[in-house]
Amino acid sequence: MFDRTWRERVGAELIVSDGGSTDATISIAEAYANAVTVHDGSTRQTIAGGRNAGARLAKGDVIVFINGDTVPADLDRFTSCVVAFARRQGRYARASALACPVRFRRGEERLPDILFHTFYNTYVHLLSILRIGAGRGECQVVRRDVFERVGGYRAELVAGEDFDLFARIGVRARVRFAPELLVLESPRRFRKFGYFRVLFAWTINALSVLIRGRSSSDEWEPVR
Repeated sequence: MFDRTWRERVGAELIVSDGGSTDATISIAEAYANAVTVHDGSTRQTIAGGRNAGARLAKGDVIVFINGDTVPADLDRFTSCVVAFARRQGRYARASALACPVRFRRGEERLPDILFHTFYNTYVHLLSILRIGAGRGECQVVRRDVFERVGGYRAELVAGEDFDLFARIGVRARVRFAPELLVLESPRRFRKFGYFRVLFAWTINALSVLIRGRSSSDEWEPVR
């Protein structure tokens, strides 16, 4: 999807931040990406730490953080929105960060999935209207200068780093919800743990970060 032709056309770079894969991920990434950063520390890297590592290699004025199992629903629409944002044109010209709506991949959605995402995307949109920065980490679009000004993601947070970043940006600048940036994620975490457990973990971690300044989870379990 983010091949060299597309990147040359829009002036983008593809950076892969790997937390320590043991399969062929790194060799595949090196064949396609502009840059690859690999965590080789003795302790497990947090999602926030991995995103910060990738951001340090970025050269552009806008950084798009997108999960490895997440893809834009409409690449042309997604690209047009990000390019206009980078050029400070269009409806998001004055925004400093963009939150993306999320759904499951086509053909993998069930009725409960549609109801959940409709509710949650509406919730995030409402928070942006109320000038409260919020946005799921599956995809977050941030101006580089603002990202650096707030200190990036808090690398010590095991979970809740996505809402924490946008909350801190929202205090200083404007976070907007952009329907044009719809992305499709894998349903595997929800299929394995169920909606109640996932939402409970999100809520507890968010409250813990807000009140205690740290995640309640000691580890965010990966789901392969």
